[in-house]
Parts: sequence; C-alpha cells; structure tokens
Amino acid sequence: MYSAIARNKRNTVFIIAIFFVIIGALALAVNYLYGDGSWGIFIGTLIGATIYVIIQYFAASSQALAMSGARQIEKRDNPRLYRIVENLAITEGMPMPKVYIVHDPSPNAFATGRKPETASVAATTGLLEILTDSELEGVMAHEIAHVKNYDIRVTMIVFGLVVAIGFIADIAMRMMWFGGGRGRSNNNGGNIIFLVIGIAALIISPLVAAVVQAAVSRQREYLADATGAMTTRHPEALASALHKIGEYARPMQRQNSTMAHMWLNDPMKPGFMDRLFSTHPPIADRVQRLLNNATKF
Repeated sequence: MYSAIARNKRNTVFIIAIFFVIIGALALAVNYLYGDGSWGIFIGTLIGATIYVIIQYFAASSQALAMSGARQIEKRDNPRLYRIVENLAITEGMPMPKVYIVHDPSPNAFATGRKPETASVAATTGLLEILTDSELEGVMAHEIAHVKNYDIRVTMIVFGLVVAIGFIADIAMRMMWFGGGRGRSNNNGGNIIFLVIGIAALIISPLVAAVVQAAVSRQREYLADATGAMTTRHPEALASALHKIGEYARPMQRQNSTMAHMWLNDPMKPGFMDRLFSTHPPIADRVQRLLNNATKF
C-alpha cells in the first residue's frame, strides 16, 4: 500500500508533464493561427496557463464544493455521517476532514483538498438514505482512502489542468470562428497543412485531456476501494454499497464534467461517449474485485 502511495506521488509529476504537453500543443496552435510570426502568443499562453493552473490548484477544492452544491455540517447536523467520518479519521491517525452533504437524490460521494490537513469529504442525501451504517462506513472509508493515498492532490491538479485546457481551447475556437484567425492571404500548401493541424489540435486536445483524466481516475478508484476495505476489514460492506449505488444510480442534478473524476460513481448521464471517456471503472468490476480479494484484507 505504501508503495502505491509513493507511486501516486511520482505519477503526479508524469501527469502534469502530459497535460503541459497538451497545453503546449494548444499554445503552438494558437500562436500559428493568431500570431505575427513571433513566439509571443506561444510564450504568453504557456505563462498564462501556468498561472491559471497554480490558481486552480489552490482554489479548485472550494470550487468543486461550490459546483456540487455541498453544505458543510457539524456533528449536531448529521451525527451518523459525522461520527463515521470521525471514527475513520481516528482509525487512520489522520486529521479530521471537513464534512459536507450534497442535497441530491443520486447516491454518491467525493473527497477533495490538497492534503490531509485541508481535506473535505462529501456525501449526497441519496447515499445516506439507501445505505446501512456498515455500507456507509465502507463508502466513507473509500473517500478517506483518497485522502490517505494523496489522490485528492492528483485530482485537484487534474481538475485545474482540465479546466485550463478547456479554457484555452474555448477561447481559441471563439477567436477562430468570430475573429477569422490570422486570415493569411498568402497561404501556400504548407501553410494550409499547418492551419489544419492547428485547428485539429484545438479540437483534439480537450479529448486527449479527457482520456488522461479518465485513466488517472480509474486507477485510483481501484486503489481507494482496496485501501477502504483494509481500513474497515469489511470489504463485503463496500461491495454491497457499490452494488446499491449502481442499482440506484441516476444523473446528478448539478453535473460538471471537469469534476466527474472526483465522485465515487460517475455523476454524468450515461451514454456511448460517457462510457468511452468514463472516469470510473464499471461498478460490477469493482464489486467483483472486492469479493474476490475479501480474504486478503
């Protein structure tokens, strides 16, 4: 488990590198389409994206909580949920995270924050209604595992980078459609090829970012399931909870694709494209893994 946590921290650097390659490709495309032959737009885009990502890294946690409509609670507001989270934090020897409730009938939960000392966990009202105490403990142990494994730091970085890529691509596309691009009158064949490549980069980059986002999340969901099961020593409870969540799953009322990877279960409306870029492994696979390894926890 400790090696997995260390691998998560190392992978963070690799993930950042991938996203900055995507941002660099976008910057090159924007520089070609709207530049004057210098590297000014390219350099400016990279600097702007870097500053934006840093701001997002520190602000993303509060943004995610706000976008989900989460409301912070104290023990008196919901003693059941608060005590479960409190007991799990004591068991893991971790700081007590802030606890939030999202008023939504869809059963789901997520964790956020840059590190355990600033972590928050949230559960929906739909989740609280359908789960038993042991099942809820399994789910919150899964979320606490994201904190323990430093997944929350990775998800915050991915959140910020995905937002940055989407922002750059959106601005560039608007400039292209409404500003007409560079409007080169002396384009030769080579320029036309580069123009096509530039436009393709603007379209493909967000898709590549979505694929990376999905891959990052899937790996960490399996690890959090295993870590949560080790914490409670009751993998069957988490498996039962996941099964119920799958049975009662529905699109969340407040959806946002940039934070989809943060939830316990995919909050988006199901469909072919959603499954293709799904940020979560299938519920059935997660349940089967837990049950197959029940004696090992």
